[in-house]
Amino acid sequence: MEEPEKSRESISVQNNEVNVGVSSARRNDSVRSSQIKPRLKLFQKVMAKSLQWLVENAGFDRFSHYLQPLSQQNPQLTEAMHKQFISQLQTLVQKEIASVIEEGELKVKLEELDKLEELAKDISEPAWRPSGVPEQDVSSDLVSYYKKQEEYMRLQLKKLQKENAALAQKVQAGRESITHTEQCIASAVEEWRASLQDLETFVLTLSQSESF
Repeated sequence: MEEPEKSRESISVQNNEVNVGVSSARRNDSVRSSQIKPRLKLFQKVMAKSLQWLVENAGFDRFSHYLQPLSQQNPQLTEAMHKQFISQLQTLVQKEIASVIEEGELKVKLEELDKLEELAKDISEPAWRPSGVPEQDVSSDLVSYYKKQEEYMRLQLKKLQKENAALAQKVQAGRESITHTEQCIASAVEEWRASLQDLETFVLTLSQSESF
């Protein structure tokens, strides 16, 4: 009887450990998800806190202090003016924040930053950080830039050399064609001269035969 009871106790302990592990994992996931806040919501929250701090610092006591003659004579009017001032202040600040978000396209840019941060979680390599010595940082960037430029110039040089070789071949072919044409013309002239001499000889022979 003792062994089944012990096995049931061990099974219940294991089940409790599994349940505790699952619940702790869920809590960790919820904490992790709560820690991941979109930058736009965080920005809006910071702006709301700043506006709240501004309103709190623009309280009635401070407002009435700068309007002491009026606040002493007519405190109700001063309080009404303060409420209107706070209302207009909140409206103007909220409009300015909305204008900054819209004109600066903060929603799109902050969402892009959220996506980049999400993608960077799978990268184990540490991100680049400045060394603290501007000369080294600039020189490292310049070295990579000059290497790229050197490779680009090398490719352009090969391209130009290939084009020049093709042009040289065309020029050489043109020269050979001209030489061949000159040779053909010279041979044609020689043939024409020979034919002319033969004709002159024939005519001379005919004239001599007629004289006899």
